[in-house]
Amino acid sequence: MSRLPEKIAARIRPLRVLLLGGLLLMGGPAPDRPTAASPVRAPVAPADTVLHVRFPRPESDEDPRVDYCYQMLSLALERSGVPHVLEPARVRMNQQRVIREVARGRLVDVLCTMTTIEREQVLRPIRIPLNKGLMGVRLFLVDADRADSLARLAPDIDAWKRLRAGQGHDWPDTPILRHNGFTVVTADAYEALFRMLRAGRIDYFPRSVLEIWNEQALHEGLAVEPRFALRYPAAVYFFVHPENDALAGALEQGLARARADGSFDALFQAHYGAFLEQARLDARTIVDLENPFMPPGTPLGYADLWYHP
Repeated sequence: MSRLPEKIAARIRPLRVLLLGGLLLMGGPAPDRPTAASPVRAPVAPADTVLHVRFPRPESDEDPRVDYCYQMLSLALERSGVPHVLEPARVRMNQQRVIREVARGRLVDVLCTMTTIEREQVLRPIRIPLNKGLMGVRLFLVDADRADSLARLAPDIDAWKRLRAGQGHDWPDTPILRHNGFTVVTADAYEALFRMLRAGRIDYFPRSVLEIWNEQALHEGLAVEPRFALRYPAAVYFFVHPENDALAGALEQGLARARADGSFDALFQAHYGAFLEQARLDARTIVDLENPFMPPGTPLGYADLWYHP
């Protein structure tokens, strides 16, 4: 089985897998199993079937975005009770290529990403928001050398709309920001955006409240703007091939059980609780934006699926 790069392997549980009597034992303490199952929409693989699940490698060794998704994927599959083996994809890919590979049933079996109408037309969403909607709460990463001058901007969001925001060319956030009047400069590679920020080719980099603190720590010379937060409806799901009933069923059942027994919330809080405190959203001006690309099937009416400060 392939191994993750050492820097990533040090941040997430090693992929030590042992099948004993149909149970999957993974490195680290196994969570308690739920006492009852929740209904699922897709059939779950038979107990004697081993699911081989390929997940995307991070785009670089310094990319921390994979951590939470990998841990939630591991939890969901463990909670499903389905024997499985997790394997990293053989090569690194950007987001758009990962989507293509899952849609074609090649190289990658599952990805964790923000939903759009277009993505749900080619992939099968598991409609449990993994980040509780917080991928749509954005703070501004800025060059520390320019932080003081940016702090002297007029205290309204229109001044920021005239500056150059950086985003990935294939990220759903790019059309959302442009729809709301922001000037957006794009890049093909995730790490390139940090270099562009330091070089002054973009003025700020809107990042999720859940991502920005790790990214600031990993990239010298950056600061988090203290006054504003953008907020737009957003859901991050697991996506699989439309015909992969076995994996879809395992994820649906496993996530439902994890939510029911509290392990979903425990993982969310362990991973993000300190970041939310650090963000001090109650002290920021929150600017609500439209997201016209949100699919109609998004479970916005289920309040318990979303984060409420």
